[in-house]
Amino acid sequence: MRLIIISGLSGSGKSIALHSLEDLDYYCTDNLPVGLLPAFAEKITSPEKKYYEHVAVGIDARNNPDDLQNFPSIIKELEKMDVNSEIIFIEAEDEVLIKRFSETRRKHPLSKSKVSLPDAIKKERLLLEPIALEADIRIDTSQTNVHQLRDLVRERIHGKDDDALSLSFESFAFKNGIPKNADYVFDVRCLPNPHWIPELRPMTGLQEPVMNFLDKEPLVNEMFNDIKGFIEKWVSSFEKENRSYLTVAIGCTGGRHRSVYLATRLAAIFSEKRDNVQVRHREL
Repeated sequence: MRLIIISGLSGSGKSIALHSLEDLDYYCTDNLPVGLLPAFAEKITSPEKKYYEHVAVGIDARNNPDDLQNFPSIIKELEKMDVNSEIIFIEAEDEVLIKRFSETRRKHPLSKSKVSLPDAIKKERLLLEPIALEADIRIDTSQTNVHQLRDLVRERIHGKDDDALSLSFESFAFKNGIPKNADYVFDVRCLPNPHWIPELRPMTGLQEPVMNFLDKEPLVNEMFNDIKGFIEKWVSSFEKENRSYLTVAIGCTGGRHRSVYLATRLAAIFSEKRDNVQVRHREL
């Protein structure tokens, strides 16, 4: 049985992630008390419940604070029960969360008459920190829409049904911030920029004229080979440590040309020898 634990900040997209797994035929339950996790796992792994192959539970800050602090011990208890669990923690920047609550006019679950929204978000971060520190995947949705979050969950969870490491390449724009889920970040702003060629400016690194331009640049190929060699050298070390995911972020100024081209090219070359290789272009 595979148990996915989804937690995170209110307004960050926990419900969307859980519903995405439900659409993929996971048995899902939301707002489970943390202290009941071992009993829940024991119940669904009993001989008469063997049809539950994929299960997901949602855990939020409305739990008993002592149980949240005890979360690492509860996970160790699950390991002793031979339950294969993975933890997804979903978050977003404070300003983004405040804007979302303002737009939807929803009430934060920890906000009361004398507790402001910013203070409620701060309190929630502290309460959920023990879960965040244990997370196998942390997804920041500050610049991610509903559809992108669903795709991320499907790629990371449903697209990975074995024990092989999932390798993800992500392009991004430095001007919009570094992806918080990145394990490695490579800066390719030093490379020749198609943006300064008028006919290439409106295009992206997925289009042939831009690809042809970058293909011919020695510095681009040198950067590609250096990143490729680095990942080839160290990816096995991550696998030996039983890591399930490795995210390599490639950044340029606008996140549309150089980073897109290199992320796509790297994903293609690693896909020839490995399963579970994905590519995502944040700014596209």
